[in-house]
Amino acid sequence: MDRRSFLKTSALGGTAAAASTLAAPAYAQGNRTLTMVTTWGRGLAGVHDAAQHVADSITAMTDGQLTIDLKAAGELVGAFEVFDAVTSGQADMYHGADYYFVGQHPGYAFFTSVPFGMTAQELMNWYMFDGGAELHDELGSIFGLKSFLAGNTGAQAGGWFAREITGPEDFQGLKFRMPGLGGQALGKMGASVQNLPGAEVYQALASGAIDGTEWIGPWADEKAGFQEITKFYYTAGFHEPGAGLSLATNRDVFDSLTPTQQKIIEIASGEAHSWNLAMFLSNNGAALQRLQAGGVKVLEFPDSVWDAMGAATNETLEQYMGDELFARIRASHDVSLKSSSSWLTRSEGVYRAQRDRVLG
Repeated sequence: MDRRSFLKTSALGGTAAAASTLAAPAYAQGNRTLTMVTTWGRGLAGVHDAAQHVADSITAMTDGQLTIDLKAAGELVGAFEVFDAVTSGQADMYHGADYYFVGQHPGYAFFTSVPFGMTAQELMNWYMFDGGAELHDELGSIFGLKSFLAGNTGAQAGGWFAREITGPEDFQGLKFRMPGLGGQALGKMGASVQNLPGAEVYQALASGAIDGTEWIGPWADEKAGFQEITKFYYTAGFHEPGAGLSLATNRDVFDSLTPTQQKIIEIASGEAHSWNLAMFLSNNGAALQRLQAGGVKVLEFPDSVWDAMGAATNETLEQYMGDELFARIRASHDVSLKSSSSWLTRSEGVYRAQRDRVLG
């Protein structure tokens, strides 16, 4: 039995039964309707927008030959069930953050973000020119997926806390929402880490079920309303310096499309990535000013916390190095990161520092 057949009947595809009510692709007069499930609640600022944008672009560029029917989290399957729904063939594609699926394979973290990893620009350098896309495709092929990056939040904030963080010891027993390998690293610092879908975070924070949360950045966080609950906001985080979002299509479905349709999905995904990154970055500055005007206290973690996060990150990454594909993805990621960073630090980094000094 091959891997893709195994997924349809194994525990890994455990939510397939829940997804079995999804309709198969509809065919009419040569047109097809493909169902896109997402990890995002409908209306979540920026991330749902990215999913809707790529869906609308595919429909428009194919002149309706492919109509993408977007179902937000919970409308057909839960946020964390979209991977199984697509690998099992019960849905056609998903849009989401691939680090939600590190349980399927830890290598998926690199295609959203890993702690102390790549900025948005560095991620695209790796993905487009240094082997990242090929590794994403290799990983997806194990699960019967054809994947593309299709959104980016930019650097994410360190998050919202019920009280100030003065040292690493403050994470002991702290109930904190953070997915991916960043969450695993916080767990090694003593935090009780929760992995909640975005649509559930506000209520968990308001009820005290969690003591703090990261989400995205000032604009999306303001839209979510976290400033109504707590005023302690850390604007720089270690966990997602340039978080990529992905569009993954069931590979059998993708292979059944015409070459033109396949290329349109690729192009629409890439355009959504640039569009979405600009959306977040253009809104964050003004949103941060509004948050501060409303009494939010903007903070930075002390160096001792950054040091502890770094040590926990190294420990987290090392525990997966026995997996050959993870090790290859990490090695490729790290080589590209060092190459990109060496130039960006000496050019753009110096320029930004001097611009701030000269212009104030």
